[in-house]
Amino acid sequence: MGSSAAGRRSPLWRWRRNPLRRREDVWEAWILLVAWFVVVVAGPVAGVLGAQATVDRHAQRRVERHPVTATLLGDSPRRTVNGEITIERVTAPVRWTAADGTSHTGSAQVDAGRKAGERVVVWLDQKDRLTGEPQTPGDANVEAAFMGAASFGAVAVAAAAGVHGARLALDRRRSRAWDAEWRRLGSQWGRTAD
Repeated sequence: MGSSAAGRRSPLWRWRRNPLRRREDVWEAWILLVAWFVVVVAGPVAGVLGAQATVDRHAQRRVERHPVTATLLGDSPRRTVNGEITIERVTAPVRWTAADGTSHTGSAQVDAGRKAGERVVVWLDQKDRLTGEPQTPGDANVEAAFMGAASFGAVAVAAAAGVHGARLALDRRRSRAWDAEWRRLGSQWGRTAD
């Protein structure tokens, strides 16, 4: 058997005139409305800003870094983890010549299994220091999408936490008001509430 129409609560019941509606019910309705507004408006804005910041950061890294050819000074052996997973990139010593003609050495990430003397590509920053390879635009876009979704989610979680905290506070106020009402009515009936 389905529930009766009288037993169902309208989502807008807090807004209707009702002798049982308390001030806290109206506050809760406004808090819910503001929270939904924040999620619907601020959430997408935060998502777009988070994604754009990630895209900009990776674009800046691609501008600041440049590849150079280096020579391996030692073998870059293949390595496995637990005998099953092969590590494709390892750290190995390399030598390269900077734009000003000076020779430099350092450790860089290179493909595993390369032999000493082979030529490899390494990445340098604007001060000709070894750095990591920047992400490709496709990888950066995937990270940007993730960051946009995470930013939106953070706004939604913050709004939900705010609503939950407000409800707890309003429930405490409602409970105190309810207790006071019972004490007042109990004294009219000749009894007092414990």
